[in-house]
Amino acid sequence: MSNEIGYHVPVMLQECIDALAIKPDGIYVDVTFGGGGHSKEILKHLGPKGRLIAFDQDPDAVKNALDDPRFTLIHQNFRFLKNYLRLEGIRAVDGILADLGVSSHQFDDADRGFSIRFDADLDMRMDQVSDLDARKVLRTYAEEDLHRIFGMYGEIMNAKTLAKTIVTARLNQEINTVAELKEVIKKLVPKGKEHKYHAQVFQALRIEVNKELEALQEFLEQTVGVLKESGRLVVMSYHSLEDRLVKNFMAKGKFKGEVEKDFFGNEIKPFKVICRKAIVANEEELARNNRARSAKLRIAEKV
Repeated sequence: MSNEIGYHVPVMLQECIDALAIKPDGIYVDVTFGGGGHSKEILKHLGPKGRLIAFDQDPDAVKNALDDPRFTLIHQNFRFLKNYLRLEGIRAVDGILADLGVSSHQFDDADRGFSIRFDADLDMRMDQVSDLDARKVLRTYAEEDLHRIFGMYGEIMNAKTLAKTIVTARLNQEINTVAELKEVIKKLVPKGKEHKYHAQVFQALRIEVNKELEALQEFLEQTVGVLKESGRLVVMSYHSLEDRLVKNFMAKGKFKGEVEKDFFGNEIKPFKVICRKAIVANEEELARNNRARSAKLRIAEKV
């Protein structure tokens, strides 16, 4: 087992490599570097003239930077994809990979406040510099805003009651830690489904703190201008909100509504979808890597 910061078994590694259809002299981007598992495998398929650019906003991921002249790590959120590629002198690339899962390291580091397993301050920031953390969300958001994020991002059935409970509880006490949040909401948690419920609450807070869906939309929109013709966009998502955005964008070039058409009624779409249905992990992978259970891999090609 590696002792790298953020090491984890990369999800659907071979499927991702196959999906990218790597050309030895191509330029590729891994916009979610994390522990570097996917990036290492991409480099194995590149020749001496190939190039790999990786993005990650987490300062811990920088410690995993690969010592390879073909590799460049950019310490930024992937929502800035186009600008930072331009700074590297790159106008177009042959493939882009995004694994939208939270790094195992972020879950395993108690101090980051991502995990329901440890008592820690409620932080959940990916970048560690934003002034919005989970404590601030719970302390300052109006009841209707908490209702919205728990309902939309956590897909929690009793989201309205949950929001009201938190707003009522914070009048008497601050909610700063994982244990304090669990204590406040314990009467709302369905018996026997404690882990799932807590995970949904934490997911909702994490998505809000990091503005994950906004960042994903900005990133996807930029891929159209960054990919070369026949370049591949490969995205792995882990919950339905992300997957819906990815699926719609690959199919229509937009997130809502119908596909736009030209004067003659021909559909205007930037991508050709390679697999109509999302690729999911096989039994062998699931046995080896539990993180793959909810992963959905989608592939599109620039037209």
